[in-house]
Amino acid sequence: MLNQQTKSPASIPSFIRIRPPSNPKYYEVKKNLKALKLHTVCEEAKCPNVSECWSSGTATIMILGDTCTRFCKFCNVKTGNPKGLVDKDEPKRVARQIASSKLKYIVLTCVDRDDLIDGGAGIFAQTIKEIKKLNPDIKTEGLISDYGGREDSLKKLLDNPPDVLAHNVEVVKRLTPNIRDPRASYAQSLNLLKKIKELKPAILTKSSIMVGLGETLEELVETARDIRNSGVDIITFGQYLRPSKKHHPVVKYYQPSDFKYLEQIAREMNFLYVASGSLVRSSYKAAELFIHGFLTERTTISS
Repeated sequence: MLNQQTKSPASIPSFIRIRPPSNPKYYEVKKNLKALKLHTVCEEAKCPNVSECWSSGTATIMILGDTCTRFCKFCNVKTGNPKGLVDKDEPKRVARQIASSKLKYIVLTCVDRDDLIDGGAGIFAQTIKEIKKLNPDIKTEGLISDYGGREDSLKKLLDNPPDVLAHNVEVVKRLTPNIRDPRASYAQSLNLLKKIKELKPAILTKSSIMVGLGETLEELVETARDIRNSGVDIITFGQYLRPSKKHHPVVKYYQPSDFKYLEQIAREMNFLYVASGSLVRSSYKAAELFIHGFLTERTTISS
């Protein structure tokens, strides 16, 4: 049995290295994103991989504003009430900006918009449509909210689906009520992932689990199995890092051997791809490179 730490650790262990930006490409991407007035989850959520990803010319674009209607105890994105405000020109504007970036793979995500009847699904779908219109060859990944369990919102999104559709379960079942916003639930997330496959069997699906919030290793294995049983193709495991003192504390820093174990178990469950490591996040460059290659190969074979 791998060691389970029960009390809060004093500091981040030495094997977790968050590299400060040094590559000129990082500053170029940062400058371009600012000039284009694009929000990124990379900055909003204080992602530890921002230097690595931006240095390679990739970023996760956040649409539907920068204010989330939910408050989860792990997330650093601003919370509040957008009061139904949306930028109806955003889909075309984002599409033009992405087209000018010459990226081959783009990840779109959004804040939760419980203030909107469709949860923002319409704007999300329209953005995907506009991106594909300007660049049919670009591969798109959408990291979506749960839409409060509303199937009509999900169907609206699937009218113009991305190539990969992701929704994160985030934490194990036992911790969900304490860690995630009350409007989210473990069952609701699993049902959404299952419904995606029922409505669009060919679409690639993806989910992510954070570790270190007080779960056991057995619970992580159980959660991965629940995700796989919901038809999900790709799973990632990453270490939770506390964004600030107002957020949930880190209960345990998992060892590299723990992540290797989780990867092995997930592979035995026949996930198409597994990314597991301290700094792995839902939008993770290695996973995106695999997905891009997989989708390109599948397109070539079918054509």
